[in-house]
Amino acid sequence: MSIARSASSLQLARETRERFVLATGSIIVPLAQAIRDRLTRQASEIGSARAMQESRDDFVAFQGQASQWVSLAQANWRKSVSASGATAGTASTGGLRLELIGDDVMESNILSSRLAQVIHDKASFELSDLRLRIQHLEGTSELDANDVLRPETLAKLLVDQWLAAGLSRALWASVQDTVQQQLVGVVVKAYEDANAFLVSRGVMPEIDLKSFVRRTGASSGPATVPGSPHAGGAAHQAPGPAQRQGFDAASHQTRAFAPSAPLATTGGSPLLLARQRAQTALLSLKRFVAARIGAADMSSTLSSQSTTGMDGRAPGAGSGSGGGGAAGGGGTSRAASNTFAAVIADAEAAYRMAATQYMQNPGDEATVIQQASVDLRRRSAEIKKRAPTTADKATVEIVALMFQAILAEERIPFSARVWFARLQMPVLRVAIAEPEFFGTLQHPARMLIDRMGSCVMGFDAAAISGSALEGEIRRVVQVIEQYPETGQRVFKLVFDEFVAFLSRYLTQSDSTQRVMSVAQQVEQKETMAIQYTIELRKMLNDMPVRDEIREFLFKIWAEVLAIAALRYGAQGEQTVMLKRVASELVWAASAKPNRADRARVIQDLPQLLQRLRLGMNLLGIIDEPQEDQIKTIGATLSDAFLSKTEAIPAAKIEAMAERLAHLEDFVSDDGSASSLPLDANSIELLLGVDAASIEVVADTAGAVPAEDMLEWAHELQVGNWFMLDHNDRVSQVQFVWRSDRKQLHLFASADGRSFLIQVGRLASYLQAGLLVPAEEETLTVRATREALAKLDANPERLLN
Repeated sequence: MSIARSASSLQLARETRERFVLATGSIIVPLAQAIRDRLTRQASEIGSARAMQESRDDFVAFQGQASQWVSLAQANWRKSVSASGATAGTASTGGLRLELIGDDVMESNILSSRLAQVIHDKASFELSDLRLRIQHLEGTSELDANDVLRPETLAKLLVDQWLAAGLSRALWASVQDTVQQQLVGVVVKAYEDANAFLVSRGVMPEIDLKSFVRRTGASSGPATVPGSPHAGGAAHQAPGPAQRQGFDAASHQTRAFAPSAPLATTGGSPLLLARQRAQTALLSLKRFVAARIGAADMSSTLSSQSTTGMDGRAPGAGSGSGGGGAAGGGGTSRAASNTFAAVIADAEAAYRMAATQYMQNPGDEATVIQQASVDLRRRSAEIKKRAPTTADKATVEIVALMFQAILAEERIPFSARVWFARLQMPVLRVAIAEPEFFGTLQHPARMLIDRMGSCVMGFDAAAISGSALEGEIRRVVQVIEQYPETGQRVFKLVFDEFVAFLSRYLTQSDSTQRVMSVAQQVEQKETMAIQYTIELRKMLNDMPVRDEIREFLFKIWAEVLAIAALRYGAQGEQTVMLKRVASELVWAASAKPNRADRARVIQDLPQLLQRLRLGMNLLGIIDEPQEDQIKTIGATLSDAFLSKTEAIPAAKIEAMAERLAHLEDFVSDDGSASSLPLDANSIELLLGVDAASIEVVADTAGAVPAEDMLEWAHELQVGNWFMLDHNDRVSQVQFVWRSDRKQLHLFASADGRSFLIQVGRLASYLQAGLLVPAEEETLTVRATREALAKLDANPERLLN
């Protein structure tokens, strides 16, 4: 309810907003320049052909639309002050608003929320104080949803105008770290200045937060402290009709625990066996729950669950069938579903406040974890009492037991465990709305928890605390909390973002970047050399060329061209010159019955030999080995002078030169698994990089690993931990990088060593048990087993 305020108070609030907009608006032009600089650097970096083209495309796109984005952002940011002022001093409707959100809008909201969350994290205290002072001036209980003082408003405006200018979401995602670096400090400073301005005008010099705590009943929205990152943020809405259908009790219970696919019954690779064991755990849980719900006589149709249709209903269970049982016959009403969702939302908000206090005053970690566990257990019990169906009761209990197991996992560092715990209520929402959560290993919520768990369980607490990894886990949880009504889609979006973050985070050190760069170039160089050789063979297939020249071109010059393309670019001046050398050498080594041709060869020979030496220098062929090659070529050229055979037609030489000039157009980039020669010496020799810090584990000649082991090697997930037994030394290593063509895999140990393993050898290590996953099961599968063990020991707790 709003309170009338004097015109002077409202004017002071408006002036504060104007100062804030002026301060933050000044960063838009420098921000655009920072993005331009970033894209310029990326466009000039050497990488794969695809990556270089994408970088150039990004630069061109931004260069063409940057001015429009700046103009739109500045103009709309200035206008936003008027929009904020129009609602100042008025009461918010506070009504629950349910609406369908398009995919494009949802993806844009996720992008802007990520930026807003970073600002929230850095400016939480200043923003909290400013919010309270503005509310005091305007006599309102909360800032308007579109108030310029909200980080969400600025973040959304920048993203919306980015799209309005014709720039893509993918491009924003690629530069968002630059945006954050440039923007956050300016916005935090603007909040500080706004608070200082109001204090200088005598507005609430001291703030007592106790008087601002809002206490809500079961039917109210989440209890929050104004100024907290989620106070007045995105509404925690109950799932709409599209998410919570009115299933009858029997069909809901049956569908809730159905496995996603039939189990394989035959043996196989360790990867397949692990999947079978995991799926067996889910199937066991399904059978246990179905049996207990059936024993409680909650439905007369549970015995037919094996014939459940694709929609989760038993055959004949149409809209007019009477489900029977104590649950109320036809199923849960939409009103009951919405009420239950509100109960979960209240519990979620309350626990979020408690968890925030845990993090701010951690004290003894064991005590804090115990408090969190007891708190979650108590809230779960309260939610369970108000569950409208038996299946909902079972879902609440199972999710609670799973998160108890996760919270008790001591290998997860303390700070990460507290954030994991905050996922219980969002996961409960999803599990109730999307019961397939219990039946498939590929549900995005499971995949996210498993990936975060597998990553953090290899680090000690000191390495996690305060790190970017902890910050990303915090961001992921907060984004999910902010958009609970979107269900599975948000879990999938943040899962993809977390995987992308891992790829950056695990390779951010200079030493790892150096190893990656070298490895990627070696792979590119060797692959290009193989493909160039194939093309050269095609070109010379019907030409009368001496074997010595063919061998030189196939074994040496193809690699020279590959290295030149990497170093100077496919169309760089040096590369073009070395390509031309190949056709000149073929012509020079062919028969020369014509006196004019012989004179031309004699005239051009010194320059040709000089260029051949230059190319061999690139390859590291120097001194005596180089002289041997030059002697062989010289002898071949002398023989050509004496040959009486027909010369190669000039048209063929010209055609070869033209094809060589555009050689990249004729080679494929399919990532084929051709065997690449790889060793530490080649890395150092070919690319001029000290390879002492790299333990190179190359493929062995003649070794052919099993196909299922190669499949396993290709499916390893970045971030997972392994035990590596290499040369009688066992190390705990983390998988941090896979090359573009999936030929090379990089593992890093805590002591700073790196292991660059070729795919064939990696498959052999997996097959021999020299590389073993540190965790046999994923976090959620292990939690499912522990939940099932507790339910098996005390079956009554499922429905009590």
